[in-house]
Amino acid sequence: MKQLLYIPFMAACLLLQQCSFSQQPAKKETDQKKTNMTESGKNPVYSRQSTDKVTLSDEEWKKILPDDVYSIARLKGTERPWSSPFEHSKDVGTFYCKACGNPLFRSDAKFESGCGWPSFYEPVSKTSIIYTPDNSHGMQRTEVQCGRCKAHLGHVFEDGPPPTGLRYCINGVILDFEKTK
Repeated sequence: MKQLLYIPFMAACLLLQQCSFSQQPAKKETDQKKTNMTESGKNPVYSRQSTDKVTLSDEEWKKILPDDVYSIARLKGTERPWSSPFEHSKDVGTFYCKACGNPLFRSDAKFESGCGWPSFYEPVSKTSIIYTPDNSHGMQRTEVQCGRCKAHLGHVFEDGPPPTGLRYCINGVILDFEKTK
């Protein structure tokens, strides 16, 4: 009988844990202004062509990134599952790091994983992503970061589709997207 109660108890604990880590502050009007500033090219480090590494202090990042992007990119936050418009997007194009403009994933590597976040089976290139061990929250995972600015993107798991068998589970908040013309 104890074993039957254990499974629902563990499932409830995992759900509560996920909810506690994924709460994002409400978007304010000033956040919207910062978002527009970043997307319109006024972020001094944002470039889709440059491969130069970006190293800024947290204070500098906080000045140029919207609060929701800063929370994910610099504080290693997690957006709520099923909240990203990119999760089910079928548009053809390229996904970039919203903090620095580095190309990360192509839409043809995107797949529906059902995990609640946009998922990809491979990055644009080997240098697009940095892999870091993440042993936080009592789990052993592999964090993925932007290869140019080291922004936190999400995690990679070994349960994805062929040809790689990988599932890059990425926060949509940190993604910028450009449709193919």
